[in-house]
Amino acid sequence: MELKNHWLAANKVALPRLLQWVNLRPEESERTQLMFLFYTTISIGLRWAEDSTVALFLDEYGTSLLPWMYIASAAMSAGLVFLYSWLQKIFPLRRVIVAIAPCMLMPLVLLILVRWESHFSYLAVISVFLLRLWVDALYVVNDLNTSIVANQLFNIREIKRTYPLVSSGLLVADVISGFSLPWLVQYTSLNKIILIACVVILLGSGILFYLTNHYRAAFPETPQRLIPKEQGSRQRFIKSPLKRYVFSLFAFVGLLQVIGLLVDFQYLRELQANLSDRELASSLGIFGGMLGLCELSLQWFVSSRIIERMGVFFTATLLPITVGFSLPGVLLLLHLIPAMQSQSFFWGLIIVKFCDELLRYTFVMSSGPILYQPIPEAIRSRMQTLSGGTAEAIATGLTGAVIFVTLLFCGRFVPVPMQKWVLVAETMLIAGTCLTVVWELRSRYVELLVLSVAQGQLSATNVGLRFFKQGLVKALAEKGSEADKRSCIELLAQMDSRGSAEVLAPLLIKLTPDLQRQSLEVMLMAGANPTYLAAIRPLLEQSQETNPEVFALALRYIWLAEPNPNLSLLEEYLNPRQNSLIRATAAALVLRQGTPMQKVAATQTMRRMLTHKLERERVNGVRALREAVYLQALRIHIPNLLQDESLRVRCAVLEMIAATHLEEYYSALIAALYYKSTRSTAMSALVRLENEALEMLLRLATNIYKPEVVRMYAWRTIAQIGTQEALETLWENLETSCGITRDHILRSLVKIHKQPGITGLVDRFYESRIENLIKQELKFLGEIYAAYIDFKTLDQKENHQSSQRIVIVCELLQRALLELESDVKERLLLLLKLLYSPEKMQAAAFNLRSLSVVNLARGLEILEHTITLPSKSLLLNILDNRPQSEKLQHLIEAKIGEYENMVFSDRLHRLLMLSNFLSDWCLACCFHFAQVTRIRLTSSEILVSLRHPTGFVREAAIAYLNMVSHRVLLQILPQLEKDPHPLVAAQVKELLEKYEVKTYN
Repeated sequence: MELKNHWLAANKVALPRLLQWVNLRPEESERTQLMFLFYTTISIGLRWAEDSTVALFLDEYGTSLLPWMYIASAAMSAGLVFLYSWLQKIFPLRRVIVAIAPCMLMPLVLLILVRWESHFSYLAVISVFLLRLWVDALYVVNDLNTSIVANQLFNIREIKRTYPLVSSGLLVADVISGFSLPWLVQYTSLNKIILIACVVILLGSGILFYLTNHYRAAFPETPQRLIPKEQGSRQRFIKSPLKRYVFSLFAFVGLLQVIGLLVDFQYLRELQANLSDRELASSLGIFGGMLGLCELSLQWFVSSRIIERMGVFFTATLLPITVGFSLPGVLLLLHLIPAMQSQSFFWGLIIVKFCDELLRYTFVMSSGPILYQPIPEAIRSRMQTLSGGTAEAIATGLTGAVIFVTLLFCGRFVPVPMQKWVLVAETMLIAGTCLTVVWELRSRYVELLVLSVAQGQLSATNVGLRFFKQGLVKALAEKGSEADKRSCIELLAQMDSRGSAEVLAPLLIKLTPDLQRQSLEVMLMAGANPTYLAAIRPLLEQSQETNPEVFALALRYIWLAEPNPNLSLLEEYLNPRQNSLIRATAAALVLRQGTPMQKVAATQTMRRMLTHKLERERVNGVRALREAVYLQALRIHIPNLLQDESLRVRCAVLEMIAATHLEEYYSALIAALYYKSTRSTAMSALVRLENEALEMLLRLATNIYKPEVVRMYAWRTIAQIGTQEALETLWENLETSCGITRDHILRSLVKIHKQPGITGLVDRFYESRIENLIKQELKFLGEIYAAYIDFKTLDQKENHQSSQRIVIVCELLQRALLELESDVKERLLLLLKLLYSPEKMQAAAFNLRSLSVVNLARGLEILEHTITLPSKSLLLNILDNRPQSEKLQHLIEAKIGEYENMVFSDRLHRLLMLSNFLSDWCLACCFHFAQVTRIRLTSSEILVSLRHPTGFVREAAIAYLNMVSHRVLLQILPQLEKDPHPLVAAQVKELLEKYEVKTYN
């Protein structure tokens, strides 16, 4: 709907201001208005019907039948709730929620007609009971209907702002119906008032029909019984946590209902004892009207803000805390006043009822639908129907039974003055239990939000090591996929490499050759241990059956583990008839521990292998050298092997250099990082060197003229080294770096944070450093937003052709600034990953990257219940999908950012002062913008960009120089003629040719 067609079109400033007052966003206003109208209209009719039937019921029965009414109401409501749930399985949700209210009105009208036309007194009496019962059921169904519609129309973040306004429809209805009911009572009977209420409810149903039709896309067209099987299988993964959450939610809703009914029973009993039936109806109306005015003020201007800032669970505790503590306190206080002693319970229960209704229909009612948001959408409405409606129904029935038993018990065993205090004590007990349930519900709420994104990945942090080992033994011993068994061994190596031999050694003889090889490699990484020699020797004894790779590994393990090995036995393995891998392993072991003569023979064997024509011989020879302590005469072959035509040979040489710590060839490991084929091997080799590799990796990582991908892998390698020195190196450079370099370091730190056994990242020392980094990023965001807003106000006073070009380049710069904003937001999430649970943050980040507003809201909700930093509220506003001007305002209010409107030239200079923080593309756009707008830049700004490692930035700087100073350009062009980037080289060549032509002319 366009603003000119809106009812506030006459004053365009009024609408945003009004929405700001009620904490609502423009895109939410139309849905909220329609929901408010529908709920208000139906609630007016229900309120008239309720107050009229309460007056009829109390006049006919008094309060003695109220417990039975609660029990009957519970049975009736439970039956309707199950019917409502069953209908959602059979029919599309939209049809069910529209048709349910009109269908329920027919029995109500029928009961009125029976009472009106009946000539039998007992039918009239029964109809009063049934009228009261059916109106209660209507209330239950209407509340369910409203919350289900809200959950379909609004996401988890929107509902915090919108539902307090929607639910205030009930409060408006309290005011309207409360003050109008005494007037209606004067002119017509209570029976006719109920019929008028039915007409008003039908009008509200018509508004609901329009609303659901207008937003048809928000409602599933498929009944729940036709949900695809694959969608159901995704829900089974969270079945257990979902059950626990729904049970807690069920208990919470039920306990709140019990509190309300206990207070309501005591309140109505006091009213019935002090007022007549007509006075009762009028007083109920006036009480509801006055209460509604207070509730409206709280709901419109306070409730949504408190829910959004303090959280849904803080507001959920307000009612049980207030009622649990204020009920005995108010009663005791009034009882101490001499003039109020006789009516202390009367006025005390009015005050407590006022507090209960005020909090129930503001904070509790507003936050209720939010609690159902973590439930998967496909089953949410049905779960909401069953848990919400059934909980209230069962709680109502149980409360009725408790009240009945309490009255019976008090009448026989409790003195009359103390009888009222028994119900007060029960109310306090239920309130305390409710607080405990809220605390449990909160932890399960966040767990379910995370599980709805994560897919239950196994982590060393959530698996007991002893039980995991037991499971691993069972998995390796039983029949199963070899890939699965291989994964089990890999996970064991990660979780407990030192204790791996204890598990793997007894199983070796039963495993396949590939698994034996993998197991022996894991055991050798932990160090050879004589304890397991008996389990490994059978592999050598069955030499004909044993795989050569397995045999070589077993040979190495035994000779390294033996305290006094018999090396003469190894000499028979040097025979050329032996497999090359076994021969090379034996030679390496002899070189390590043999006599001088034995070493000469082993050296000759190794030389023949290293220069052999077959690739397999060379690879096995190089691999065996990893175990040699002194390479002696074999060193001369390393340069040739590094240039070997075989990739496998070159990779084996890299591993050997790291294993033997050949410092003169460390440069080869760094050079191997440049090539994709040898990169992973080089990284593994450098990690094996640990602190020895730190200095050369740091030189590579911090050299901006090196390829970006190589720098990134250099940071990753430093992170994988994992020593305290490596970790501190990352942190020191993280605090001094900016832009993409900071991204690389952060991602490297996050990978460490995910590994089991790594601690220390979340202590107070690192937390304060992360807070400072977050503040830096937020300050930079303030500069981005300020620049974006200033460039958006582009002045187009120049001629059409020139201004068109300026507009195009300005739009490019604005897009570059928005991309820069995305980069900063990603860095903020990476920083938060260092502080909080990786699973929660991964789930939040996944949702925040989504284009869906529903997923975005879910991600923000996870963050709200995870982050504990003082800047939490600001971070949520920044990560939300809001206009840049609004985010800048939040930064200014937090005193992190500032804004002063600047002309284009000043704003551009300010941006270039932050060139280290800008992306390469954004920096290039700044120069293109300066070129088309003819803004004068300083020589230092230009020179820095001419030396920039990225080609298109240099190209933009040269293009700018071509516009502002031909003389300076001619001086530097010869220096740029051999630029490595083809784009810049072509540009320089074109400019040289151009100016040579001008010179000759």
